Amino acid sequence: MDKNIKKLTIYKLFLNSKKYSVKWSGYFQVYEKIFSNYRNKKIKFVEIGVANGGSLFMWRNYFGKKAEIIGIDLNPNAKKLEKYGFKIYIGSQSDKKFWNKFYKKEGKIDIVLDDGGHKNLQQISTVHHSLPYIKDGGKIVVEDTGTSFLKKEFNNPSKYSFINYSKNIIDIIHRRSPLLNKSLNFYSKKIFSVDFFESIVVFSVDSKKCFLNKEVNNKAKNEWAIDYRHNEYFKGIKDKLDKQYGLMNKRSFFRRLTRKIFYRNFLFNIFDNLKIKKIFNEMKR
Repeated sequence: MDKNIKKLTIYKLFLNSKKYSVKWSGYFQVYEKIFSNYRNKKIKFVEIGVANGGSLFMWRNYFGKKAEIIGIDLNPNAKKLEKYGFKIYIGSQSDKKFWNKFYKKEGKIDIVLDDGGHKNLQQISTVHHSLPYIKDGGKIVVEDTGTSFLKKEFNNPSKYSFINYSKNIIDIIHRRSPLLNKSLNFYSKKIFSVDFFESIVVFSVDSKKCFLNKEVNNKAKNEWAIDYRHNEYFKGIKDKLDKQYGLMNKRSFFRRLTRKIFYRNFLFNIFDNLKIKKIFNEMKR
């Protein structure tokens, strides 16, 4: 194991937990990165998949006395952990009715950590049904997302994998760009960002930051900024035209005409895609 992992507070708390727990070594550095700002604050933290309860003790010691730690599991034996001061709910994370009852009782939550069954439906259901109840500034964290690539037990890769669901959310949050001319939906109004780590996906929730984007500019004069993005193909033709006629970048009509002629030209797209394909192939090595 990497020596820097052993130095992390969260890892030391994991080792000293009074109940059994198992984690992947790379997770602890992610925990420190995404959770450190919540320490010693009054938060509600929910973990799905508590097993023997070792991680519940780790989280309570990590976040501090102000944090309320709640566990969810399918195994009724998990209820035994309530004698240690944890709230434990028994139910299925893929069941909408369970989530409705849970949030009706618990209200808004700061952090949901999914370490449950790792199946596509379970992970996707957790995010989908929890999102309305996550406080601004909160997070939904899904672990063991590597199952989206496993054939045995999980029937992946598939278009219905959790990772593909997460990629769809990337598309959805881009609806906040007016260039797409698409209306905002609940996801794009709630999820501010998505972070991908090895086997962990983090959704940061903040509706106050999820507004429709707008182009802004200051009052200074545009002295020389013009569009050079396709000049590698033009060999300076566009610059010569602009220098001779002075219109190519100064009138919206000519800017639109230039983009139609040059930027949407399928030949340039073919040249670009050939280069991109080469890069994609290099990524797989």
